[in-house]
Amino acid sequence: LKQIAVLVETDSSSGCRIIRGIANYAERNADWHLVIDPRDHNHRPILPDAWHGDGIIARPTSQQQLDMLRGSGLPLVNVDALVADQRIPSVLTDEAQLAEVALGHLLDRGFREFAYFAPPSLEYSKRRRDAFAARLERDGWPCHVYKPGYRAGRRLGWGEQQRRVERWIRKLPHPIAILAVDATRARQLAEICQLAGIRVPDDVAILAGNHDELMCDVSTPPLSSINVASERIGHDAAHALSQLMTGAAPPLDPLLVPPRGVNSRQSTDLLAIDDEEIVDALRFIRNNAHRGIVVEDILRQVPISRRSLEIQFRKYLGRSPAREIRRVQLERSRDLLARRELSITEVALACGFASPSHFSKCYRAHYDTTPYRERGSHAARLSI
Repeated sequence: LKQIAVLVETDSSSGCRIIRGIANYAERNADWHLVIDPRDHNHRPILPDAWHGDGIIARPTSQQQLDMLRGSGLPLVNVDALVADQRIPSVLTDEAQLAEVALGHLLDRGFREFAYFAPPSLEYSKRRRDAFAARLERDGWPCHVYKPGYRAGRRLGWGEQQRRVERWIRKLPHPIAILAVDATRARQLAEICQLAGIRVPDDVAILAGNHDELMCDVSTPPLSSINVASERIGHDAAHALSQLMTGAAPPLDPLLVPPRGVNSRQSTDLLAIDDEEIVDALRFIRNNAHRGIVVEDILRQVPISRRSLEIQFRKYLGRSPAREIRRVQLERSRDLLARRELSITEVALACGFASPSHFSKCYRAHYDTTPYRERGSHAARLSI
Protein backbone atom coordinates (compact mmCIF):
# COMPACT_ATOMS: atom_id res chain seq x y z
CA LEU A 1 0.00 0.00 0.00
CA LYS A 2 1.06 3.57 -0.67
CA GLN A 3 1.33 5.55 2.55
CA ILE A 4 -0.41 8.95 2.18
CA ALA A 5 -0.47 11.64 4.87
CA VAL A 6 -3.62 13.78 4.87
CA LEU A 7 -2.87 16.92 6.86
CA VAL A 8 -6.38 18.37 6.66
CA GLU A 9 -8.28 19.26 9.82
CA THR A 10 -11.13 17.01 10.90
CA ASP A 11 -12.77 19.63 13.14
CA SER A 12 -14.44 21.56 10.31
CA SER A 13 -17.19 20.58 7.91
CA SER A 14 -15.18 21.55 4.83
CA GLY A 15 -12.11 19.68 6.06
CA CYS A 16 -14.12 16.52 6.61
CA ARG A 17 -15.62 16.77 3.12
CA ILE A 18 -12.16 17.19 1.56
CA ILE A 19 -11.00 14.07 3.39
CA ARG A 20 -14.09 12.20 2.21
CA GLY A 21 -13.21 13.11 -1.39
CA ILE A 22 -9.65 11.87 -0.89
CA ALA A 23 -10.87 8.64 0.71
CA ASN A 24 -13.35 7.98 -2.10
CA TYR A 25 -10.59 8.41 -4.70
CA ALA A 26 -8.28 6.13 -2.73
CA GLU A 27 -10.95 3.45 -2.41
CA ARG A 28 -11.76 3.38 -6.12
CA ASN A 29 -8.53 4.25 -7.86
CA ALA A 30 -5.50 3.52 -5.71
CA ASP A 31 -4.02 1.15 -3.16
CA TRP A 32 -3.52 3.77 -0.50
CA HIS A 33 -3.37 3.81 3.27
CA LEU A 34 -4.36 7.22 4.63
CA VAL A 35 -2.79 8.70 7.75
CA ILE A 36 -5.44 11.30 8.57
CA ASP A 37 -4.75 14.54 10.44
CA PRO A 38 -1.79 13.46 12.58
CA ARG A 39 -0.96 15.98 15.36
CA ASP A 40 1.84 16.67 17.82
CA HIS A 41 1.40 17.24 21.57
CA ASN A 42 0.48 20.90 20.88
CA HIS A 43 -2.25 19.73 18.49
CA ARG A 44 -0.37 21.04 15.46
CA PRO A 45 -0.59 19.09 12.16
CA ILE A 46 2.72 17.30 11.62
CA LEU A 47 4.15 14.26 9.87
CA PRO A 48 4.47 11.39 12.37
CA ASP A 49 7.94 10.52 13.63
CA ALA A 50 9.62 7.70 11.70
CA TRP A 51 6.82 7.73 9.13
CA HIS A 52 7.94 6.51 5.72
CA GLY A 53 5.37 7.74 3.26
CA ASP A 54 4.81 8.17 -0.44
CA GLY A 55 2.86 11.41 -0.68
CA ILE A 56 1.12 14.24 1.18
CA ILE A 57 -2.13 16.17 0.77
CA ALA A 58 -2.19 19.13 3.12
CA ARG A 59 -3.89 22.32 4.16
CA PRO A 60 -0.83 24.18 5.48
CA THR A 61 -1.61 27.06 7.81
CA SER A 62 1.83 28.68 7.95
CA GLN A 63 4.93 29.13 5.83
CA GLN A 64 6.87 27.19 8.45
CA GLN A 65 4.57 24.18 8.08
CA LEU A 66 4.73 24.38 4.30
CA ASP A 67 8.54 24.49 4.37
CA MET A 68 8.56 21.44 6.65
CA LEU A 69 6.35 19.52 4.23
CA ARG A 70 8.47 20.53 1.24
CA GLY A 71 11.56 19.47 3.15
CA SER A 72 10.25 15.90 3.31
CA GLY A 73 10.98 15.56 -0.41
CA LEU A 74 7.69 13.72 -0.94
CA PRO A 75 5.11 14.59 -3.62
CA LEU A 76 2.84 17.22 -2.12
CA VAL A 77 -0.53 18.74 -3.07
CA ASN A 78 -1.96 21.80 -1.33
CA VAL A 79 -5.74 22.22 -0.86
CA ASP A 80 -5.83 25.69 0.70
CA ALA A 81 -4.83 29.17 -0.49
CA LEU A 82 -3.77 30.45 2.92
CA VAL A 83 -0.09 29.79 2.17
CA ALA A 84 0.64 30.01 -1.54
CA ASP A 85 3.71 28.59 -3.26
CA GLN A 86 3.81 28.29 -7.04
CA ARG A 87 6.24 25.39 -6.77
CA ILE A 88 3.60 23.23 -5.08
CA PRO A 89 0.58 21.88 -7.00
CA SER A 90 -2.68 23.22 -5.57
CA VAL A 91 -6.35 22.36 -5.89
CA LEU A 92 -8.43 25.33 -4.77
CA THR A 93 -11.89 26.83 -4.91
CA ASP A 94 -12.35 29.06 -7.95
CA GLU A 95 -12.87 32.34 -6.11
CA ALA A 96 -13.86 34.25 -9.26
CA GLN A 97 -16.67 31.76 -9.84
CA LEU A 98 -17.65 31.91 -6.18
CA ALA A 99 -17.93 35.71 -6.42
CA GLU A 100 -20.04 35.32 -9.56
CA VAL A 101 -22.40 32.88 -7.86
CA ALA A 102 -22.66 35.02 -4.73
CA LEU A 103 -23.40 38.22 -6.61
CA GLY A 104 -25.94 36.52 -8.86
CA HIS A 105 -27.82 35.19 -5.83
CA LEU A 106 -27.89 38.60 -4.16
CA LEU A 107 -28.79 40.55 -7.30
CA ASP A 108 -31.70 38.19 -7.90
CA ARG A 109 -33.04 39.33 -4.54
CA GLY A 110 -32.82 42.97 -5.51
CA PHE A 111 -29.79 44.03 -3.47
CA ARG A 112 -27.75 46.95 -4.74
CA GLU A 113 -25.48 47.50 -1.71
CA PHE A 114 -22.82 44.93 -0.83
CA ALA A 115 -20.19 44.31 1.83
CA TYR A 116 -17.61 41.70 2.80
CA PHE A 117 -17.01 40.50 6.35
CA ALA A 118 -13.87 38.77 7.58
CA PRO A 119 -12.10 39.91 10.76
CA PRO A 120 -8.30 40.05 10.45
CA SER A 121 -7.14 36.48 10.94
CA LEU A 122 -4.30 34.12 10.15
CA GLU A 123 -6.86 31.38 9.41
CA TYR A 124 -7.77 32.29 5.82
CA SER A 125 -6.46 34.10 2.76
CA LYS A 126 -7.67 37.36 1.22
CA ARG A 127 -8.47 35.78 -2.16
CA ARG A 128 -12.22 35.56 -1.46
CA ARG A 129 -12.40 39.22 -0.47
CA ASP A 130 -10.38 40.37 -3.47
CA ALA A 131 -12.40 38.29 -5.93
CA PHE A 132 -15.73 39.56 -4.57
CA ALA A 133 -14.57 43.20 -4.60
CA ALA A 134 -13.22 42.82 -8.14
CA ARG A 135 -16.46 41.29 -9.38
CA LEU A 136 -18.48 44.13 -7.86
CA GLU A 137 -16.13 46.74 -9.30
CA ARG A 138 -16.56 45.25 -12.77
CA ASP A 139 -20.23 46.22 -12.72
CA GLY A 140 -19.69 49.49 -10.87
CA TRP A 141 -20.88 48.33 -7.43
CA PRO A 142 -18.92 49.47 -4.34
CA CYS A 143 -17.82 46.88 -1.80
CA HIS A 144 -17.82 47.88 1.88
CA VAL A 145 -15.04 45.80 3.45
CA TYR A 146 -14.81 45.31 7.21
CA LYS A 147 -11.59 47.00 8.40
CA PRO A 148 -11.56 47.17 12.20
CA GLY A 149 -8.04 48.56 12.45
CA TYR A 150 -6.15 45.77 14.23
CA ARG A 151 -3.60 43.29 12.90
CA ALA A 152 -4.26 39.68 12.04
CA GLY A 153 -3.62 37.36 14.96
CA ARG A 154 -4.49 39.89 17.68
CA ARG A 155 -6.94 38.44 20.19
CA LEU A 156 -9.99 40.50 21.11
CA GLY A 157 -12.63 39.73 23.69
CA TRP A 158 -16.13 38.92 22.49
CA GLY A 159 -17.51 42.22 23.77
CA GLU A 160 -14.91 44.36 22.00
CA GLN A 161 -15.31 42.40 18.76
CA GLN A 162 -19.09 42.78 18.95
CA ARG A 163 -18.82 46.55 19.44
CA ARG A 164 -16.48 46.97 16.47
CA VAL A 165 -18.65 44.90 14.15
CA GLU A 166 -21.84 46.61 15.31
CA ARG A 167 -20.36 50.06 14.66
CA TRP A 168 -19.35 48.95 11.17
CA ILE A 169 -22.80 47.57 10.35
CA ARG A 170 -24.61 50.69 11.56
CA LYS A 171 -22.49 52.87 9.25
CA LEU A 172 -23.43 50.79 6.20
CA PRO A 173 -26.29 51.72 3.87
CA HIS A 174 -29.39 49.59 4.44
CA PRO A 175 -30.63 47.23 3.20
CA ILE A 176 -27.30 45.62 2.42
CA ALA A 177 -26.10 42.12 1.54
CA ILE A 178 -22.92 40.89 3.24
CA LEU A 179 -20.76 38.01 2.03
CA ALA A 180 -18.95 36.50 5.03
CA VAL A 181 -15.70 34.61 4.46
CA ASP A 182 -17.13 31.37 5.85
CA ALA A 183 -20.04 29.90 7.78
CA THR A 184 -18.43 30.45 11.18
CA ARG A 185 -18.00 34.18 10.55
CA ALA A 186 -21.46 34.40 9.01
CA ARG A 187 -22.99 32.88 12.15
CA GLN A 188 -20.96 35.30 14.28
CA LEU A 189 -22.25 38.21 12.19
CA ALA A 190 -25.86 37.02 12.53
CA GLU A 191 -25.46 36.69 16.29
CA ILE A 192 -24.05 40.21 16.63
CA CYS A 193 -26.93 41.57 14.55
CA GLN A 194 -29.44 39.78 16.75
CA LEU A 195 -27.92 41.15 19.96
CA ALA A 196 -27.78 44.66 18.49
CA GLY A 197 -31.38 44.63 17.27
CA ILE A 198 -30.33 44.73 13.60
CA ARG A 199 -32.82 42.75 11.54
CA VAL A 200 -31.64 39.84 9.39
CA PRO A 201 -32.44 39.79 6.51
CA ASP A 202 -34.54 42.99 6.54
CA ASP A 203 -31.65 45.36 7.28
CA VAL A 204 -28.69 43.04 6.63
CA ALA A 205 -28.77 39.91 4.48
CA ILE A 206 -25.97 37.44 5.22
CA LEU A 207 -24.44 34.92 2.82
CA ALA A 208 -21.80 32.50 4.11
CA GLY A 209 -18.80 31.94 1.86
CA ASN A 210 -18.93 28.17 2.43
CA HIS A 211 -21.40 25.64 3.78
CA ASP A 212 -21.17 24.15 7.24
CA GLU A 213 -24.24 22.12 8.18
CA LEU A 214 -24.10 22.86 11.89
CA MET A 215 -23.18 26.56 11.72
CA CYS A 216 -25.77 27.31 9.02
CA ASP A 217 -28.56 25.35 10.70
CA VAL A 218 -28.14 26.64 14.27
CA SER A 219 -27.82 30.29 13.26
CA THR A 220 -30.75 32.64 13.82
CA PRO A 221 -32.01 32.89 11.16
CA PRO A 222 -30.63 29.86 9.26
CA LEU A 223 -27.86 30.94 6.91
CA SER A 224 -27.72 30.91 3.13
CA SER A 225 -24.33 29.64 2.00
CA ILE A 226 -22.13 28.98 -1.01
CA ASN A 227 -21.92 25.26 -1.71
CA VAL A 228 -18.14 24.94 -2.10
CA ALA A 229 -17.23 21.65 -3.81
CA SER A 230 -15.00 20.35 -1.03
CA GLU A 231 -15.40 16.67 -1.95
CA ARG A 232 -14.36 17.46 -5.52
CA ILE A 233 -11.33 19.37 -4.23
CA GLY A 234 -10.28 16.31 -2.20
CA HIS A 235 -10.90 13.95 -5.11
CA ASP A 236 -8.97 16.08 -7.59
CA ALA A 237 -6.13 16.60 -5.12
CA ALA A 238 -5.83 12.83 -4.70
CA HIS A 239 -5.80 12.40 -8.48
CA ALA A 240 -3.09 15.07 -8.81
CA LEU A 241 -1.00 13.37 -6.12
CA SER A 242 -1.37 10.02 -7.85
CA GLN A 243 0.04 11.54 -11.03
CA LEU A 244 2.94 13.15 -9.16
CA MET A 245 3.83 9.82 -7.54
CA THR A 246 4.09 8.21 -10.98
CA GLY A 247 6.56 10.86 -12.15
CA ALA A 248 4.27 13.37 -13.88
CA ALA A 249 5.46 16.96 -14.01
CA PRO A 250 3.75 19.30 -11.52
CA PRO A 251 1.13 21.57 -13.16
CA LEU A 252 2.17 25.19 -13.58
CA ASP A 253 -1.14 26.65 -12.37
CA PRO A 254 -3.53 25.73 -9.54
CA LEU A 255 -6.48 23.54 -10.45
CA LEU A 256 -9.57 25.66 -9.71
CA VAL A 257 -12.83 23.98 -8.70
CA PRO A 258 -16.04 26.04 -9.13
CA PRO A 259 -18.69 26.06 -6.38
CA ARG A 260 -21.95 24.18 -6.89
CA GLY A 261 -24.33 27.07 -6.27
CA VAL A 262 -26.08 28.56 -3.27
CA ASN A 263 -27.97 26.84 -0.47
CA SER A 264 -30.69 29.45 -0.05
CA ARG A 265 -32.05 29.93 3.47
CA GLN A 266 -33.76 32.66 5.49
CA SER A 267 -30.71 34.92 5.94
CA THR A 268 -31.04 36.17 2.33
CA ASP A 269 -34.79 35.64 1.93
CA LEU A 270 -35.58 39.29 1.25
CA LEU A 271 -36.58 41.17 -1.85
CA ALA A 272 -34.64 44.43 -1.45
CA ILE A 273 -36.82 46.48 -3.79
CA ASP A 274 -38.43 49.75 -2.77
CA ASP A 275 -41.66 49.09 -4.66
CA GLU A 276 -44.40 47.37 -2.70
CA GLU A 277 -46.35 46.16 -5.74
CA ILE A 278 -43.28 44.55 -7.34
CA VAL A 279 -42.30 42.93 -4.05
CA ASP A 280 -45.85 41.52 -3.76
CA ALA A 281 -45.61 40.23 -7.35
CA LEU A 282 -42.27 38.55 -6.68
CA ARG A 283 -43.49 36.95 -3.49
CA PHE A 284 -46.55 35.65 -5.32
CA ILE A 285 -44.30 34.13 -7.99
CA ARG A 286 -42.02 32.46 -5.44
CA ASN A 287 -44.96 31.06 -3.50
CA ASN A 288 -46.95 29.88 -6.51
CA ALA A 289 -44.64 29.26 -9.50
CA HIS A 290 -44.84 25.51 -8.85
CA ARG A 291 -48.61 25.70 -9.49
CA GLY A 292 -48.04 26.57 -13.14
CA ILE A 293 -49.09 30.23 -12.88
CA VAL A 294 -48.89 32.72 -15.75
CA VAL A 295 -48.59 36.52 -15.82
CA GLU A 296 -52.39 36.95 -15.74
CA ASP A 297 -52.46 35.23 -12.35
CA ILE A 298 -50.07 37.87 -11.00
CA LEU A 299 -52.26 40.69 -12.33
CA ARG A 300 -55.28 39.23 -10.55
CA GLN A 301 -53.39 39.41 -7.25
CA VAL A 302 -51.48 42.70 -7.60
CA PRO A 303 -53.19 46.01 -8.51
CA ILE A 304 -50.91 47.01 -11.39
CA SER A 305 -51.20 47.19 -15.17
CA ARG A 306 -49.43 44.61 -17.31
CA ARG A 307 -47.31 47.29 -18.98
CA SER A 308 -46.18 48.71 -15.61
CA LEU A 309 -45.44 45.21 -14.34
CA GLU A 310 -43.27 44.47 -17.37
CA ILE A 311 -41.42 47.81 -17.11
CA GLN A 312 -40.73 47.48 -13.38
CA PHE A 313 -39.56 43.86 -13.66
CA ARG A 314 -37.07 44.79 -16.35
CA LYS A 315 -35.95 47.78 -14.28
CA TYR A 316 -35.30 45.80 -11.08
CA LEU A 317 -34.50 42.31 -12.36
CA GLY A 318 -33.52 42.75 -15.99
CA ARG A 319 -36.11 40.19 -17.15
CA SER A 320 -39.85 39.88 -17.76
CA PRO A 321 -42.40 38.47 -15.26
CA ALA A 322 -42.77 35.37 -17.45
CA ARG A 323 -39.02 34.74 -17.40
CA GLU A 324 -39.00 35.17 -13.62
CA ILE A 325 -41.74 32.56 -13.27
CA ARG A 326 -39.73 30.17 -15.43
CA ARG A 327 -36.51 30.90 -13.50
CA VAL A 328 -38.16 30.10 -10.15
CA GLN A 329 -39.67 26.90 -11.56
CA LEU A 330 -36.31 25.73 -12.89
CA GLU A 331 -34.48 26.64 -9.69
CA ARG A 332 -36.93 24.50 -7.74
CA SER A 333 -36.58 21.67 -10.26
CA ARG A 334 -32.81 21.60 -9.80
CA ASP A 335 -33.27 20.98 -6.08
CA LEU A 336 -35.88 18.27 -6.66
CA LEU A 337 -33.74 16.45 -9.21
CA ALA A 338 -31.32 15.70 -6.37
CA ARG A 339 -34.06 13.60 -4.74
CA ARG A 340 -33.74 10.18 -6.26
CA GLU A 341 -37.17 9.11 -5.00
CA LEU A 342 -38.87 11.49 -7.47
CA SER A 343 -39.13 10.57 -11.14
CA ILE A 344 -38.44 13.17 -13.84
CA THR A 345 -42.18 13.33 -14.52
CA GLU A 346 -42.92 13.94 -10.84
CA VAL A 347 -40.30 16.70 -10.72
CA ALA A 348 -41.80 18.36 -13.80
CA LEU A 349 -45.33 18.34 -12.38
CA ALA A 350 -44.15 19.47 -8.94
CA CYS A 351 -42.56 22.55 -10.51
CA GLY A 352 -45.56 23.63 -12.57
CA PHE A 353 -44.70 22.22 -16.00
CA ALA A 354 -47.50 20.76 -18.10
CA SER A 355 -45.46 17.79 -19.29
CA PRO A 356 -42.03 16.18 -18.94
CA SER A 357 -41.19 17.09 -22.54
CA HIS A 358 -41.91 20.78 -21.95
CA PHE A 359 -39.87 20.63 -18.74
CA SER A 360 -36.93 19.03 -20.54
CA LYS A 361 -37.05 21.62 -23.33
CA CYS A 362 -37.06 24.55 -20.86
CA TYR A 363 -34.35 22.96 -18.71
CA ARG A 364 -32.04 22.45 -21.67
CA ALA A 365 -32.58 26.03 -22.88
CA HIS A 366 -31.76 27.45 -19.43
CA TYR A 367 -28.97 25.17 -18.17
CA ASP A 368 -27.61 23.75 -21.44
CA THR A 369 -28.18 20.19 -20.22
CA THR A 370 -31.11 17.84 -19.75
CA PRO A 371 -32.82 16.87 -16.47
CA TYR A 372 -31.59 13.29 -16.99
CA ARG A 373 -27.97 14.41 -17.34
CA GLU A 374 -28.33 16.76 -14.37
CA ARG A 375 -29.55 13.90 -12.21
CA GLY A 376 -26.71 11.69 -13.43
CA SER A 377 -24.07 14.34 -12.70
CA HIS A 378 -25.54 14.90 -9.23
CA ALA A 379 -25.31 11.18 -8.53
CA ALA A 380 -21.71 11.22 -9.72
CA ARG A 381 -20.88 14.14 -7.40
CA LEU A 382 -22.34 12.27 -4.44
CA SER A 383 -20.19 9.26 -5.23
CA ILE A 384 -16.93 11.25 -5.29
